[in-house]
Amino acid sequence: MACRISELVIDSRDPEHLATFWCEVLGYVVLSRQEGTVQIGPKEGFGGHQPTIAFNPTVNAKTGKLPLHIDVNPTDRGQDAELERLLAVGARPAEVGQTGEEPWHVLADPEGNEFCLLRRQIEP
Repeated sequence: MACRISELVIDSRDPEHLATFWCEVLGYVVLSRQEGTVQIGPKEGFGGHQPTIAFNPTVNAKTGKLPLHIDVNPTDRGQDAELERLLAVGARPAEVGQTGEEPWHVLADPEGNEFCLLRRQIEP
């Protein structure tokens, strides 16, 4: 028997803002709001194959490079078109020492959390 990731929990200075951003990025919806925490996930809800994400409010948000980041793949368009879309919804380029030859783009969400847009298009 094995485990699978069912939920990611991210500390956030503004859970509503980050939830809105990541809903746009992933095509997720808000599943619940409780005590300042905003939980998002696929339209099918909790318990599916994709993990939900909970944004917990904190005044002590970490700064600097975190040991964990999210990678995303486009599902219905190429990498260039998806990069354009992500920048339009609030992502910004992040510099982490890349050479420019990588097949991915390093971006940051509105609170500076780094994530990568990979090249390969996958099934939704």
